[in-house]
Amino acid sequence: MLGIIGGTGLTRLANLEITRREVVRTPFGEPSGALTFGQICDQEVVFLARHGYGHTIPPHEVNYRANVWALREVGVDRIASVATVGGIHPELAAGTLVVPDQIIDYTWGRAHTFFISGERTVVHLDFTQPYCQIMRDMILSAAHEAGVAARDGGTYACVQGPRLETAAEIDRYERDGAHMVGMTAMPEAYLAQEIGICYASIGVVANDAAGRGAAKQGIRPQQIEAVLEQIMPKVRLLLECLVAQEAPSCDLY
Repeated sequence: MLGIIGGTGLTRLANLEITRREVVRTPFGEPSGALTFGQICDQEVVFLARHGYGHTIPPHEVNYRANVWALREVGVDRIASVATVGGIHPELAAGTLVVPDQIIDYTWGRAHTFFISGERTVVHLDFTQPYCQIMRDMILSAAHEAGVAARDGGTYACVQGPRLETAAEIDRYERDGAHMVGMTAMPEAYLAQEIGICYASIGVVANDAAGRGAAKQGIRPQQIEAVLEQIMPKVRLLLECLVAQEAPSCDLY
């Protein structure tokens, strides 16, 4: 079953025919909210708003472990994550959709593993490919079917938040090889892989990164909101086409 995690700008799915909501308890505390079950194009999906349905949970306080665990508990084996990002690469202008294939993690202090000291043997999980290629291909195929342009590939710089970055930090991330910057890819992507869920992301470029393009002198929240209002209908259309696809078998990365 497909799980959809919505980020900023996607706290609800207007095209989701809701059948029920369920509060799931986990060994790692409370998820961001109740899981919303429903159908899109007659296919069952589960939706969770990463920042809560009132968008009240900042990125550094999201209980990523509880969110991923709860989705797995109800039968989710694939996750499509929707996350807003700032565009560093010149081709990632505001309003662009991108399907990243790599991550650089700049976060700190987040609970980033299900392995708890003393409970199980330490496992060093290979994270060479942070996103499931099969899920990435499905998202790109869905975008093509929906007539929505989506860039294939790019490196996501995951920062702590909730503040936005300085222009100098963005320069550093570019030197490190990043194409976009956001606050939620980690540890979400790693936790999904650790627990055996195929995971990929749809990056929604909401603004130019600090010091770039229209954000040369700063980033204005009003401009971000305007971009998200325009692009989110395309994301919903993409998700409709994604849900309708038959998922091939996946050996998990």
